[in-house]
Amino acid sequence: MTERKLHNPHAGEILKYEFIDEIGISQNALAKAIKVPANRIHHIIKGVRRITADTDLRLCKFFAVSDGYFLRLQSIYETMEAKKELKNKIDSIPLYSVFLKTHGQYESRL
Repeated sequence: MTERKLHNPHAGEILKYEFIDEIGISQNALAKAIKVPANRIHHIIKGVRRITADTDLRLCKFFAVSDGYFLRLQSIYETMEAKKELKNKIDSIPLYSVFLKTHGQYESRL
């Protein structure tokens, strides 16, 4: 069976389609409203800039969503991208219980 790969949207893509386009505000108007440079919004939407805590708080206030909303979207995106990139390495890491069976108990070094 072939594995279906779903699109992993960047937080900026969600910002554009679910928020900016939905209310019909321009990127420049949004930037002015939240008091950031217009190129910041443009780069976030293009997926070349991460959403920072500063930008998240501004966007969350403007769009009346809970603080951290856009940071969580960013985190989900980055986690999914890392899972794709590191799949073989991650798959080769044993569960702790399996590791203990094959290597025995280790003393804590704390």
